[in-house]
Amino acid sequence: MRINGFSGMDIDSMVTSLMTSQRAPLDKLNQQKTLLTWTRDSYREMNSKIVDFKNIKLANFKLTPSMNTNKAVISGNTNAIRAEASADAIKTGMTVNVKSLATKSYIQSNAMSNVALSTKLSDLPNSSTVSANAEGNYTLTINEQKVTINKEMTLSDTIKKINSTPKINAIASFDEVSGKLSVTAKEYGKEITLQDGGGTFLNLIGSNAVVGSKTGEVEITSSGVAKTYYPTSNSLTVNGVQLTLLAVSEGNATSTITIQNDPTKAMDTIKSFVESYNELLSLSNTKMGEERYRDYAPLSDEQKSAMKENEITQWEEKAKSGLLKNDDILRSLVTSMRSVISGHLGTLSSIGITTGQYYEGGKMYIDEGKLKAALESDPEKVMNAFQGVSDGTNAGIFSKLGNSFDSALNKLLEKAGTSKFSSDVNSIFKEESAMGRRLKDYNSRISAMQTKLGNLEARYYKQFTAMETAMSKYESQSSSLAGYLS
Repeated sequence: MRINGFSGMDIDSMVTSLMTSQRAPLDKLNQQKTLLTWTRDSYREMNSKIVDFKNIKLANFKLTPSMNTNKAVISGNTNAIRAEASADAIKTGMTVNVKSLATKSYIQSNAMSNVALSTKLSDLPNSSTVSANAEGNYTLTINEQKVTINKEMTLSDTIKKINSTPKINAIASFDEVSGKLSVTAKEYGKEITLQDGGGTFLNLIGSNAVVGSKTGEVEITSSGVAKTYYPTSNSLTVNGVQLTLLAVSEGNATSTITIQNDPTKAMDTIKSFVESYNELLSLSNTKMGEERYRDYAPLSDEQKSAMKENEITQWEEKAKSGLLKNDDILRSLVTSMRSVISGHLGTLSSIGITTGQYYEGGKMYIDEGKLKAALESDPEKVMNAFQGVSDGTNAGIFSKLGNSFDSALNKLLEKAGTSKFSSDVNSIFKEESAMGRRLKDYNSRISAMQTKLGNLEARYYKQFTAMETAMSKYESQSSSLAGYLS
């Protein structure tokens, strides 16, 4: 806080007035920095939309199941199996007879009466005849992973200890109805190995025998020919149909699988793609066509202090408008997106997908009836248009758009320092970018100018203080002289 002198002059106001014109270049720099920051934020918003489309939506669209038009229908015994047809499923159908299920290797205790998860090991039925070591511990080695269990631990604690042991590749569980503790291999076909430190823990639970894994047995008949499979797990794929074996076919009650055409999933995928495509295209076109209000520069703190909140909001809406007007990166992206669609427009038109009027900027429309008919009559044609030929000789729309997005994301990374992998609109910018370097330069120039203005302001105050001192001295001398003459 500065105090005005005895001369009656308002020094603060005078210095403020002098500094106002001197601060004009600093205000200009701050405005330019703010505009650059807003522009970079706008780029990050667009980057977020592109990453979301490419890395999440488009990645899912490119998966073969997303365009699958085959559906497996089970009749007869519907409890023994579950079936899911792939896009390559053979239409001949199959009959399935599950003779046995695959089982995992396991070890299981004897039934223990009056035992719950809260029961301590020291209270188990065999604890009186099977002693822990001197430290009160039982030891057990499962798949070469040693586990130490204290007699004061409950069954629940014991299970947690086993299951949390790294690389043990087994799961412990307790059936409170039967009173049996089990340790089961995590994977089919992997045999459990158990070793005891003197046989103590296995004797405590009343078991020392490992039951080996078993393969399943299922007989599948197609086109009048029967073949028996022995899967190591309860899942296998035959004729493009993934089978999950759920139960034995009691009384040889077979399950019959027929393959039907169901365009629902492919329809949903294409509709979702067109919606996402139109949304990104519209946003890009909107950003490029926004009105730029050059008379609305970013407000300084002093200007904001003289305005109401809603006035500030309205002003900044106009100040932020049009920051990406006619932007080269967005123009290139839109051109590339439309070029991909134009390159497939003949096929797309034949399956019910067209672009709108020229003033709609490339927006796509779907004739759902025509598309459904195409998916039912020639699903491979539709799949090839979007996902490309399976041998990779001809890329589809999804892959080509992915390349367009990669190009745009690389340009945004280089210019604004955005991320090619994150859609977070609050993600941190990479400093080594064209805009990042410009912001560094602005910060450096602003800091230097603030120092310069601070020194200038101090000099003004020093000069006025010196002037006041001189005037005070002159006034004192005048008073003394007047006293002599009176």
